[in-house]
Amino acid sequence: MIQRRHFLIFALCLLPLAWSGNILAAQDEATALVQRTAERMLKTLEARRGEVERNPSLIYGMVETTVAPHFDFERITQGALGQSWRQATPEQQRQLVNGFKQVLIRTYARSLLSYSGEEIRYLPVKPGSRPSTVTVSTEVREPGATPIPVDYRMHNSGGGWKVYDVVINNASLVGNYRSNFANEIRQVGIDGLVAKLSDMNTQGRD
Repeated sequence: MIQRRHFLIFALCLLPLAWSGNILAAQDEATALVQRTAERMLKTLEARRGEVERNPSLIYGMVETTVAPHFDFERITQGALGQSWRQATPEQQRQLVNGFKQVLIRTYARSLLSYSGEEIRYLPVKPGSRPSTVTVSTEVREPGATPIPVDYRMHNSGGGWKVYDVVINNASLVGNYRSNFANEIRQVGIDGLVAKLSDMNTQGRD
């Protein structure tokens, strides 16, 4: 799957995405809101750092309630499966979405624990390639390292802005998983992929 360092970058930049869900009147407001929310999120994390270090599983709930509602996990899963999504039954689709959601939440939460003050720079929001879509651009800056661009592709279907892909240094999260999922489905089928995601989540439990 995605390398751990990339997931850390993913985690650092996902922090800004927990906003109220109201449709933004102007695209520039998105960046300001992202920054305010990121600061609140980091402040909360630091305030509970000792508690989380004693019981790391607490961070899963923080991510589940604060960040996860602002991601379109069904669309993310559909994109990661590609054509195989249409071959899955409704029950298999439900299991795939739930399993993949938990994999992403757990990986993100664990990476978030490694945050150590890296600077996040917020760039102007860009219109998306389709109506009701935007790209929120950020950069992660570490001392002595080249800034790493992280873009959030988002859509608004009337219920608020939601993330449907994350592009880290020109590498798509959805695209990365698409190749992994395709290989898994070729080897063990859709039910095999469902079982694989379940195993990943079981092994990740504290």
